[in-house]
Amino acid sequence: MAQGKLKVKSKLPSGAKVKKAKGKAVTKRSNAPVKSKAQAVEKNKMKSNVTKMVNAAAEQQLRALATNTPQLSAAQQRAATAPTAPAQVKK
Repeated sequence: MAQGKLKVKSKLPSGAKVKKAKGKAVTKRSNAPVKSKAQAVEKNKMKSNVTKMVNAAAEQQLRALATNTPQLSAAQQRAATAPTAPAQVKK
């Protein structure tokens, strides 16, 4: 069984002032229009298409430059085929 007394809520004295509850800072209208997301979706699709096109063009240009490079000079070929320094062996 529960022991102890029941808690009784105290009442304010008769002369005390009661504070009024403040309203919400932002009130929502019940008939507020809902923005369509179709424009945002279309905008994002266009952005992604433009990005893809730009990236494809840049890649194509880089590939063309890479395949059309002039031949290396003799000194550059020797430097490219020269052995590198031996790697240090850990003991």
